[in-house]
Amino acid sequence: MRRTGFVAAALFAVALALVPGLAFARAGGGASMGSRGSFTYSAPPATRTAPMTAAPMQRSLTPQGSPAAPAYGQPGYGQPGYGQPGYGGFGRPSFMSGLFGGLIGAGIGGMLFGGGLFHGITGFGGFLGFLIQIFLIVMVVRFLIRRFMPGASPAMAGGGMFSRMGMGAGMSNQISGGGAAGYGAPPPLTITPADYQAFEQNLKAVQGAWSAQNITALQQLATPEMVSYFGEQLAEQSSRGVHNVITDVTLDQGDLSQAWSEGGRDYATVAMKFSMIDVTTDMAGRVVDGDPRSRVQATELWTFLRAPGERWVLSAIQQAS
Repeated sequence: MRRTGFVAAALFAVALALVPGLAFARAGGGASMGSRGSFTYSAPPATRTAPMTAAPMQRSLTPQGSPAAPAYGQPGYGQPGYGQPGYGGFGRPSFMSGLFGGLIGAGIGGMLFGGGLFHGITGFGGFLGFLIQIFLIVMVVRFLIRRFMPGASPAMAGGGMFSRMGMGAGMSNQISGGGAAGYGAPPPLTITPADYQAFEQNLKAVQGAWSAQNITALQQLATPEMVSYFGEQLAEQSSRGVHNVITDVTLDQGDLSQAWSEGGRDYATVAMKFSMIDVTTDMAGRVVDGDPRSRVQATELWTFLRAPGERWVLSAIQQAS
């Protein structure tokens, strides 16, 4: 009987641990996704803000090993054939599939040992022990996932932290090595204070449009690829009856990781450590996750893309390990 309860608890706990929780509910959901041209599957250089290797891309329209894929704004961009198979929303199982998978797994475990899901735990003491088992196993599995699978788990003035950290006019990032194997290094790009100001403004604007669930505004701030990912995430929240709101975003620290030009487009990857109020509510406005009185901090690498004569738009988000 004890072994039956343990097996069921273990199966159910694993399913719960893999379910995307309400943590990391901000724009991007704590995932790594998007495109960085020929550097999509190469780790951005470490910076003072993000000294560790960034998490690899979980979703991208850029085929791995094919840097010649059409760039944003060019014919063929985002067409079928440029996706990465095998990924559900943000590289994680959906809430319902994970939940039902856990329930089915637990039920099968119970039947294998000659009983149902709750067989042997009808007494109060047995049921309490069962819940304790679930709690402990969930904690252990979540710890292991965060330890060994990084990235799979939770008003900005012009210039801002970028300029205060010594990012002066004319500063450029020299790229060491090329993109994909067999291709030379793209020419480096000079990033100016005005560019850093645009990056800060984009950070705030994206979080604001995300909180307002304004897809039209997001379309002005990000590539169609990123907008599609945001749309999926917002739809998942709606299906779960919750709404994430990010307010009071402040860039605490930021610096340049990479800047280059290729395919007639400019790219810049910047590491940003920012803090915010991150709260998730139900449809009645009740807080179900987060604290409206406490700030949380995140460190991410955002890649921006610019076509000639146009403004910077968000092209990718990667989590700092």
